[in-house]
Amino acid sequence: MAMSSLEGGRLEENRRFTHINELFTCHYCGQNVLPLKTGCRNHCPSCLSSQHVDDYPGDRANSCHGQLSAYSYSINSKKGLVLHFVCERCGKEGNNKAACDDPLQPDDYQKILSLGCQGERKKKRTTTRF
Repeated sequence: MAMSSLEGGRLEENRRFTHINELFTCHYCGQNVLPLKTGCRNHCPSCLSSQHVDDYPGDRANSCHGQLSAYSYSINSKKGLVLHFVCERCGKEGNNKAACDDPLQPDDYQKILSLGCQGERKKKRTTTRF
């Protein structure tokens, strides 16, 4: 994957993913949210909410601006805990990796567990019949 520019916490990697890892204040609970040590944070680690601003991660192209609320989690064999969100305004659903292992400001693990688990997602396998 070709990386192009680094500017003010933003590193554009490709057309469908813009790496943004910067401090923000949660619009819903007022928590000051620190950048992750690794990856990108798109939700508040305290209330697990986010604002619906992206069409593709980091593009800030969506005008909805509704509240993305975590409603459940699943366990992915590669990503670990994955949070499932729904926009309270438009109904769009999305997923994001939880940041429970962040050394500075981890996601609230007990709050995540209280959401309820959807189980591990299994890859669809295609079978070929001979």
